[in-house]
Amino acid sequence: MTTGLIPGGQPPDPRPTGALPQQRREPAGHAAQHVENRSRSSVITARAAASFEPVGRSVASARSFVRDTLQGWGFADIVDDAVVLTSELVTNAVVHAGTSADVLCLRSDDGVRIEVADRYPEREIPLQATAVNMGSPDREGGRGLQLCAALAGRWGVEYIPTHKTVWFQLDLPARVVGTRAAGPALPSDLLPLADSRVRVAVIQVDRTGHIAAWNEDAEDLFGYSAEQVTGKPLTDLAAWPHTPGTSTGIAEALRLSRWEGSYGIRTSTGRVTPVYASHLRVRDTAGEPSTVCLLVRDHERAVLQTPLRGPASDTSTGSEGQSTDPFEVFIGSPAPDDLDGLLQRTVERSRDMLDGDSAFLLLATDDETELEVRASTGLPSARQRFARVPVEAGPGRYGSARMPAVHDDLTAVPGAVPLLNGTGMRSVVTVPLKVEGRLTGSLGVAAEAPARYSNEEALRLQFAADRIALAVESARLGELERLRRGSLSFLVEASDLLAGTLDRDQTLALMAQMTVPTLATWCAVYTIADQASEPYLSYVLHEDEELIDGIKSLLSKVPPPDPVPTPGARVWTAPGEVAHQAALRSSMRSLGLSGSPTRQVTPGIGPTLATASAVGGETVVLPLVARNRVIGMLTLGKPTDEHFRQEILELAEDLSRRAALALDNARLYSERTAISQSLQRSLLPPELPEIDGVEVEVIYRAAGEGNEVGGDFYDVFPIRDGAYGFAIGDVCGTGPNAAAVTGLARHALRLLAREGLTGPTVLERLNSAILDEGARSRFLTLLYGEMRPQEDGSAELKVVCAGHPLPLRLRQDGTVEPAAEPQPLLGVIEDLELYEQTVTLDPGDVLLCVTDGVTERREGARMLGDDGLADVLTTCTGLTAGAVAARIMRAVERFASDAPSDDMAILAMRVPGLHKD
Repeated sequence: MTTGLIPGGQPPDPRPTGALPQQRREPAGHAAQHVENRSRSSVITARAAASFEPVGRSVASARSFVRDTLQGWGFADIVDDAVVLTSELVTNAVVHAGTSADVLCLRSDDGVRIEVADRYPEREIPLQATAVNMGSPDREGGRGLQLCAALAGRWGVEYIPTHKTVWFQLDLPARVVGTRAAGPALPSDLLPLADSRVRVAVIQVDRTGHIAAWNEDAEDLFGYSAEQVTGKPLTDLAAWPHTPGTSTGIAEALRLSRWEGSYGIRTSTGRVTPVYASHLRVRDTAGEPSTVCLLVRDHERAVLQTPLRGPASDTSTGSEGQSTDPFEVFIGSPAPDDLDGLLQRTVERSRDMLDGDSAFLLLATDDETELEVRASTGLPSARQRFARVPVEAGPGRYGSARMPAVHDDLTAVPGAVPLLNGTGMRSVVTVPLKVEGRLTGSLGVAAEAPARYSNEEALRLQFAADRIALAVESARLGELERLRRGSLSFLVEASDLLAGTLDRDQTLALMAQMTVPTLATWCAVYTIADQASEPYLSYVLHEDEELIDGIKSLLSKVPPPDPVPTPGARVWTAPGEVAHQAALRSSMRSLGLSGSPTRQVTPGIGPTLATASAVGGETVVLPLVARNRVIGMLTLGKPTDEHFRQEILELAEDLSRRAALALDNARLYSERTAISQSLQRSLLPPELPEIDGVEVEVIYRAAGEGNEVGGDFYDVFPIRDGAYGFAIGDVCGTGPNAAAVTGLARHALRLLAREGLTGPTVLERLNSAILDEGARSRFLTLLYGEMRPQEDGSAELKVVCAGHPLPLRLRQDGTVEPAAEPQPLLGVIEDLELYEQTVTLDPGDVLLCVTDGVTERREGARMLGDDGLADVLTTCTGLTAGAVAARIMRAVERFASDAPSDDMAILAMRVPGLHKD
């Protein structure tokens, strides 16, 4: 890949893939003259260009290039869309078109334009006058233009004789600038009262809650000097009001990013001064957090307080006749610009409006069958967040979230509001949030006292809900759109990773690593070998590696989930129940209630409780279905009291489908590989026999990745008492087809030789068998011989060389000579007239037999050849058969740097020299 970043310059000229980018720098205004065909209404302020080769890995490189470029420009808002579109367009170029791809990113004031050019301009030009069918999104081809139409603000296709360019423009989202909040001009008598000089106490509190700074106004208001209070906890001075049913104290408030409200400060005289405070959480340049507290007297709260609005039913106007926005009347100004902030402000305003102890807001799922907890105040929010309750909780009007409901006493109707079970709340009012008649959520306010609310409060809350329903739904849809675009980018990356391996264990690891911590806190993968097998726990991962062994141990004690093929996530309660029981037993042992000494069980309490907490939240199971069969389950879990978002579960379901197919492909590949290796090993001869008086050594190398047997073969086997057969051959070609003839030749040789036939007769019958194979037959070169050791220490050999490289004989004096004459090869003609030759190996002599993969070893125009092999053999005088074979193989490997392209076999036989007493 080649890249170039050219701020304000021209786009690089088309160049061959791999060439270095040519960079030029020009003023931004001048650069605009060269992009008239790109963006006529804006000035190009920066460029980034890259070229990618026509290989599959270039798609991932292109995504990384675009992501890094846009993030470097500060355009994180549109990164996901740009990455998805670039991925599809580059895939079309390098995978489907098979050409290199040039990617050009152009930055302007109002957005980013990205161009992807390929070298395949002959494709059909879409006609604007007719409707263009962009295809189905499920089809692999044609999705690039469909995604451009869906995601880009503008897009198009440009053709020139040498290139085709697809471009798209992504506009930057509007950002709020200038005034964030403003109120109407009021008459002087309506302005809030304040003293002649308003004092604003500025107190800075460090991360531990101790006072670090105390200004002069704080001294005037509260009577303490800075030296008296610096280093003391703010809680020593604050008189914090306790609201029943709420869990937020001053310590929690100081840790929030923003907080606004009333409390008291004890002055130096012992009296409590009511104050109105605004807290802001900040951090210094070293990253150390602290809280800045601004405080005024409570009756001067208008200095700090968010402007108060009238009741939601008011339609007050300013002095200039401008009506107040009903939304801002309830939610306040400025409104939060994120969904979570908007929901949190909503529940706080609702609680304050009805003087409640708690409030909650739930959003409906797309099918309006369930409600998901998204914000609460005065409730244990960590336990409730993302919990789901049914819309229709029971019969009657009050059992449906579609209608307003008032409960005077929840103890009289247990379970009427599941969210409030065990919270101490007695009375509650709930109202629906609706947009165009469709249920989008539910808003509720609760109190610890019974009979606090009536229909009047329900009407007030419903009026407020109607004011904010549309804003909430709009923010929810915006968040959902961002999540789905991010999910699409996530799935693209996941598909690439899963498609990049056929190893089963690596596929399992990738499945887990993609889910943790992006989708879940921990995960476990169960696999099923076949329909008769039970699910097996194959992989466990947690974001904290120290907890993996504990979770694996806990899950091994739980029966695996049922392999149900029904799509979608289903809740699995068994791990949470077992975790709860384990935590209970550990706690009892720590208290000495189990009848055993505490000191014996204390070391195991920590890990057990930690494991129980890790898996104590919601656990879901997604089936892994491939080729209409359940091959496993993907289990996702959350820690204690946490729940999954519906959008996360939908994303996990998409991932599980892709992961299941990748896992099944890895399984099939492993099975095919095992079968292939088993069949190939069956073609190799068993161990070489021990021959008295003769050393035998073989070295065999099959060409091609994953091949154990090719077209070359060898064999040494006993024929009858004192006689042994040996053979080395070469079938035309390599790979499985040649290996099939190899098996035929090796087994036929053994059978025919043991029938007592002579060497020429054995080869003639083998020739007929090869010809009988018809179209599958291949010609074969073969050196076959029979060896019989003699009493004088020599060995007698009868050899037939049918078209094979001649065997070489090494004598003790270092001379090398051929040990046979060439004869016709097998598998070509029917009538062969072969003869055998007798060779006697004296003590110390070596007979070397090789296939043509050895002699035809090449390095450029050079070839080892028969002479080169003979030269190497002359250096082997006095070596054992094993040393001779090893030296020949080293010489062959060193002759050329490239991997061998042909099978090689080396058979060395040596008659040891006579020992003198």
